[in-house]
Amino acid sequence: MSFSQLHPNIRIRIVTSFLTRLVGNMIFPFMAIYFSAKLGPAITGLLLVLTVCAQILMGFYGGYLADRWGRKKVMVYGQWIQCFALFIMMAANSPWLDSAWLTFAMMLVQNASNGMINPAADAMLIDVSTKENRTYMYGINYWSNNLSIALGSVVGGLLFATHRFELLLVLTVISFLTLVIIAFSIKESYQPKPMNHVRTGTGILRDMVASYKLVMTDRRFILFSLSGMLIFAPEFQTPNYIAVRLAQEFAPRSISLFDWFTVELTGIKIFSLIQLENTLLVVLFSLAVTKLIEHLKEAPALYISGLMYIAGYSLIMYSNSLIVILAAVLISTMGELIHAPIRQTYLAQIVKDDLRSSYMAVNGLVVPGARIMGAVGITLGAVLPSYLMALLIFSLGISGVILTRSIVLQMDSKERLLPHAKEEAAR
Repeated sequence: MSFSQLHPNIRIRIVTSFLTRLVGNMIFPFMAIYFSAKLGPAITGLLLVLTVCAQILMGFYGGYLADRWGRKKVMVYGQWIQCFALFIMMAANSPWLDSAWLTFAMMLVQNASNGMINPAADAMLIDVSTKENRTYMYGINYWSNNLSIALGSVVGGLLFATHRFELLLVLTVISFLTLVIIAFSIKESYQPKPMNHVRTGTGILRDMVASYKLVMTDRRFILFSLSGMLIFAPEFQTPNYIAVRLAQEFAPRSISLFDWFTVELTGIKIFSLIQLENTLLVVLFSLAVTKLIEHLKEAPALYISGLMYIAGYSLIMYSNSLIVILAAVLISTMGELIHAPIRQTYLAQIVKDDLRSSYMAVNGLVVPGARIMGAVGITLGAVLPSYLMALLIFSLGISGVILTRSIVLQMDSKERLLPHAKEEAAR
């Protein structure tokens, strides 16, 4: 399998997403600093929560529309909205205008448009991929996302404070370019069933509720999403509980290199080192691991990689040994690289064809849910010792792996029974 063998829609989505995320990561991770300086930390926290809520709510609406209108139409409308929001946001940070509130309003709209686009784009990737190439597709997509985060964060750290207008200008241009590519190069991947009548107002709301009721009653999908939240929760302890614990518990020490120079390691520096190691491993080894996955049995690889991921983060939550921490980051990152694309492949098999975008919208709650669990970790860490926190996270992660295994076994047994059922029906 190679990148050129993937469907054109997939290649276009991966490339345009990479460019947008690359420049976006030069800007949006630093907006909390911008708003804190302009409006104060208290207001900033509330505003950022509102942007997340807007993205989630529009994700549900976008998922519903993509199952009713088709993927491309929703993506085009959403991209138009995003272009408009980024253009005004750029103007609000130009040499002629400096408005923090207008910047926030457009950032709110931009997040909402992302919420509208993502379920349709995720469903489109499933539409045009096959069971055989999905793991490779998700592996490449995962690598490009992490590479954009790594490069964007570095450049943004250097340029955001002094060249915010120029960065927003570049992002606006890329957004318009993406709109043109989506409109003229991407092919519609899903033709929805024609509706008997056009729904408006409360009719749309009732139909939307009915659609998501079907999704929420899919027990297998809900449990699979819940298991993912439990498994991925440890990662979001890193910027929360783990950072706080290392700052408080890691005893500063000095490391000398051949008497050339001496570095003092503190808990904060170890936290930064964890982030750096994770990023470098993901960027350097994602493609190699994606190739390796092609030769592995998916189900066992899914379970073992999940255990590696959980075990690694559990060690980081407890240990104060630099060697153990660095080894644990290696273990957890390798587990992450194997687990994430295989999990996405199984998810694609679970979702129903006529409600794919709605399913992906609901699945989009997994990461916010894991983030909330990460934030709760700070509160629990204030009353629980580190070994109990590590044990708690490990137990939750193991529960997620067990839950994942039960769902995968159900899917595998159903696939084995299906050919026999078809043979019986033929007789």
